Amino acid sequence: MTHHEMIFVNLPVADLARSRAFFGALGYAFDEDFCDGDALCLRVGPAIYAMLLREELFARFHDGRTADGACVETLLCVSAPSRESVDALVDRAVLAGGREVRSEDHGFMYGRSYADPDGHVWEVMWMDPGTARGGPVSVQDETVEVGAGTGRAEGER
Repeated sequence: MTHHEMIFVNLPVADLARSRAFFGALGYAFDEDFCDGDALCLRVGPAIYAMLLREELFARFHDGRTADGACVETLLCVSAPSRESVDALVDRAVLAGGREVRSEDHGFMYGRSYADPDGHVWEVMWMDPGTARGGPVSVQDETVEVGAGTGRAEGER
C-alpha cells in the first residue's frame, strides 16, 4: 500500500501579501522557513501544507496552461471537528474577502465551501464520527454503506 507522511498542495496566487492577509485572518499560520518572495508555506494541518506560489513560479512546475481565476482546477477539502467549526471558518473566510460557494447538509455530514481571493475552492466538512467509523446511514430515503475507515460513502457522488 502506498503511504505518504506529508502532503504539499501547490496553488498559484496573484498576490502573496493578499494571500498572507486572507489566510492569516482565518487563523492559519505560515512556516516561515519556507516563505520567501515567491512562495508562502501555509500550515493546514500537522503534516499538510499549501504552497501558495506566485503564478510565475507555479508555471515552472508544469508544462500545461495554468487555470485562471475563472476556472476551478481543484477542490480542496479539509475536515472540521464540528458543524459550528465549519460555519465559523467559512464565515471568517467570507468576512476576510472570500466568496461563499455552496453548502451541503446530510445530517450526518455537513459542509460549506468558499473561494479564496485567487478563486481556489476550499470545502470545510464535518462528519459524525460514528458514521465515519462505518455504519449504515440514511440519505434521502436511501441506505448507504459507509466504507469502514474511509469516511466516504460507497457510491458517493
